[in-house]
Amino acid sequence: MTNTTILPALPIEEAGFVPADFNVFHLNGLDERMAAIQSRIQPKFRALGEKLTAELAPAAGGELFLHIAKHARRTVNPPKDTWMALCENKRGYKAHPHFQLGLFDDHLFMWLAFIYELPSKPQVAATLLNHLDTVRSTVPSDYVISMDHMKKDATPVAAMSEKDWHTALVRFRDVKSAELLIGRHFPVDDALVQDGEALLEEARATYEALMPLYRLSMQP
Repeated sequence: MTNTTILPALPIEEAGFVPADFNVFHLNGLDERMAAIQSRIQPKFRALGEKLTAELAPAAGGELFLHIAKHARRTVNPPKDTWMALCENKRGYKAHPHFQLGLFDDHLFMWLAFIYELPSKPQVAATLLNHLDTVRSTVPSDYVISMDHMKKDATPVAAMSEKDWHTALVRFRDVKSAELLIGRHFPVDDALVQDGEALLEEARATYEALMPLYRLSMQP
């Protein structure tokens, strides 16, 4: 059985992701890939996550907790991506609005994530629809959105009209499996991805830019 222990954090200057970190997703076999994720990637998640939870808490309006994906339920198929999440709940993140930072084999992603396990999905979608002008003015044009956290595909916000946003939010509201992820993609060879301090600053800036939507989604 794969060990799910998460190693201690690295110094933040060592928390950038190099090509070898992305190459772990080309390793065959669950145990081999998970061992590489645990040794190479998770200590960097912890370094970034511990800083971000502390630095973003004031803007979030309360304490944030770090969760690192353990992929503990997997028994055969190795994960195609891995991530950390920040949210206001200490016990788990999937049922809550949260921020994600993670890797596929070809890019790093930063998301404000509302995934299908979110019980309040219809209410969150309705809130965002009721504040569509705020949503559109908040999200920078160089960001992307996705409707499925398991897929690499994302739609550039710059290409989305008001009608496109409305259609996406209605689908998020009405389709049980639909998700909403808003954020950014960075390719493997982006110098920023490899610099731990620069990556931390970019993640903080990205999540701060999306914080109005996070706060909006948390309204009762």
